Amino acid sequence: MPIFLSRLFAHFAKPRSWATPVALIGFVFATSWPLMTLAEPDSDLVAPHNYWWYFVVTAATVGYGDYFPKTGTGHVVGLYVIFGGIATLTTVFTRLATVMDKAKGRRMQGAISTTARDHVVLIGYTAGRTERIVAELLAESGPPVVLCGWDEVPAHPMPEEGIDFVRGDPSDEATLRRAGLATARTVLVDARDDNEALAVTVTVNHVNPGAHVVVALRDLSRAALVHYVDAAIRCVQWHSPWMVTEELTSPGIAEVYTELMTPGGVNTYSMRLPADLGPVQVGRCQTALGRHHGVTVLAARTEHELLVNPTWDTELPAGAEIYYLAAGRLTPDQITTAVRHTVPPLRD
Repeated sequence: MPIFLSRLFAHFAKPRSWATPVALIGFVFATSWPLMTLAEPDSDLVAPHNYWWYFVVTAATVGYGDYFPKTGTGHVVGLYVIFGGIATLTTVFTRLATVMDKAKGRRMQGAISTTARDHVVLIGYTAGRTERIVAELLAESGPPVVLCGWDEVPAHPMPEEGIDFVRGDPSDEATLRRAGLATARTVLVDARDDNEALAVTVTVNHVNPGAHVVVALRDLSRAALVHYVDAAIRCVQWHSPWMVTEELTSPGIAEVYTELMTPGGVNTYSMRLPADLGPVQVGRCQTALGRHHGVTVLAARTEHELLVNPTWDTELPAGAEIYYLAAGRLTPDQITTAVRHTVPPLRD
């Protein structure tokens, strides 16, 4: 019996499927029951409704003790059941370890198909840059992120972030579908050059025409070509990763920034408040300059600090500098006249 069990262990040491432990435990059960019947023919242990229970608790090495063999031969058969159970558990755990290692390997190699939905797909990987974008996206507790990289990326570059990684040709529809692009909310095309970005964008638009697509371009003049694919696609400057993240999390914000930086439209200006106005509340500046000149105050600088989006009850000292949006630059007289002829806003 020991020689037989040792050979059995060696044969099943590396199970190739879940059928191995099933076959092993079935074999031990089918052989141990007749042997136990021969060893203890008059025992309640060998009754069909009792033996299966004895076999399970003994093979699992639990041993409740409600049924047990009493003869020497029965004890030997019991050892056979115990060793058979240990062999079966060994094959089960070995198989589990194999499955887990294989799954981890597939995940690290980008060979998986993600099950994420309503997520962000980042197409392209650039060391340092992509990590920064992912960190900013995850910091806002937004939707899940899936990274789709080229074959030249040998393994998952950010496994510690808990994001899925898919490796392949991003201009290939099958690769994008493995990245779950068909169910994605937002897509960033961060290609290696602008020609590749255009090719990937065509495939992205084909797979999910309803997604919010952001394309990072080295040359923004290529945006006209991208808009031939879909006018709703947003193009941002590749060299401004912070702008990329802004557009991913706040769709349309890049267009706002572009408009602000375009001559001839609304622009940003700075101006010191005339000293003779004395201390002025931000709310009064917002009301007065907004009503008379269509101005929006963005920030203010005092002698000691810069206040971005200050509250309306913040009091600015005489001569403080304000930063504002307007169609044109205001003169000190325009500011003085508007503030002096506007009733201060009511306080709660």
